[in-house]
Amino acid sequence: MLQQFYPTPAHPFRYEMNKDLHFAAAHHIPDPSAGICQQVHGHTYFVNITIVGDTLDECGFLVNFQLIKKLVHAPYDHTLLNHHEDFSTRPPSTEVVTEAIWRRIQDHLNTLPHQPRCLQVLVRETPTSYVCYRPKAEDFI
Repeated sequence: MLQQFYPTPAHPFRYEMNKDLHFAAAHHIPDPSAGICQQVHGHTYFVNITIVGDTLDECGFLVNFQLIKKLVHAPYDHTLLNHHEDFSTRPPSTEVVTEAIWRRIQDHLNTLPHQPRCLQVLVRETPTSYVCYRPKAEDFI
């Protein structure tokens, strides 16, 4: 994987970890305004996840890198995204996929006693296009 550096907003937390991963998946956007994207097609999605916090767990991790991969790669890799419950109310545009990944990660982080936060998720759909999702403060409540 080509090393990438993405913008990260300033934050007051002591620790910041980033995890890069990728998965291959297909999708389609069932709306005439989507043009050619109405047809089922695939991408190799490259994902960058930024997690922040002030406290480490008992192993000395903010979050175990393997856990992040399990939460994102395992459910989406080599699937048709339109078939996922995550996209039952909105088609899996890159924006919607990016938000769904954030929600999947943050929902798990909310169960951890040291309460890390997912600061942002970036999803690169093509070599020239990516989406960044940054939650608002009220999204963490």
